[in-house]
Amino acid sequence: MAITTAMIKELREATGAGILDSKKALEANDGNLDKAIEYLREKGLAKAAKKASRAANEGVVVAKVDGKSAALVAVNCETDFVARTEDFRTFADGLAAQVLADAGITSVDTMLNAKYAADPAKTVGDAIQETISKLGENIVLRNVARYTLEGAGAIEGYVHLGGKIGVLVELGVADASAEGEELSALAHDITLQIAAARPQYLTRDDVPADVVAKERSIYLAQLENENKPDNIKARIIEGRLNKFFKEICLVDQPFVKDDSLPISKVIEQVGKKLGTTITINRYTRFELGAN
Repeated sequence: MAITTAMIKELREATGAGILDSKKALEANDGNLDKAIEYLREKGLAKAAKKASRAANEGVVVAKVDGKSAALVAVNCETDFVARTEDFRTFADGLAAQVLADAGITSVDTMLNAKYAADPAKTVGDAIQETISKLGENIVLRNVARYTLEGAGAIEGYVHLGGKIGVLVELGVADASAEGEELSALAHDITLQIAAARPQYLTRDDVPADVVAKERSIYLAQLENENKPDNIKARIIEGRLNKFFKEICLVDQPFVKDDSLPISKVIEQVGKKLGTTITINRYTRFELGAN
């Protein structure tokens, strides 16, 4: 009988086996789901299903940069022991290299369904299932990011704490002649900032209105019973909001190398030195164990 995509999906959900293995199992058993499950169990290809339910909070974040393209990949496993093995590190490094090489990979889903670069006969999802069986731990492709810089600027990648945290940042410049070592050094400093200070947003304008409103209501409640004029309370609230923004917005954060300067001022100073306007176009931060 004809093997449909829905049948393959059902078998994969039941066993955790790869797409090709699931298809072969169904073909070998005339589409009978129960027999296909038994077939995969006998072949040892359903073992990953049990492991797939286990928590995977260790692993590694890998960053790769090649000119004006960059990739950041977070691959999780269950234990630090496996995370430090050469097999796991090599596998994660290969996934990052594949993301870097393929502009069509824009998410975890597109990556899992892509042909595995090391063996195009299988998908990345299949390769992960095989690696689960090989290493004996659940492995999860947690996050994927890929940048291609359009126009002038710089892209920098940075990995911190041996792969526990990874960062990409993209800078844009108005004048291409500003590209060079100083701009790259600024991009590197900003990746250090992002790794250490965990900004949630790039600028104040990026903070959702409901988040700001919630903070404002909290501050207002804190002052409710204080005997102060409304205009004084308003000033106190604005001061607390400014402090809040300095904690969560990248451009407002104190620079980790000189906390007397906000990041916006650091960028402005380098821009003046290079004779151009510099902007942070975007950034991505992955941390193991975090969403």
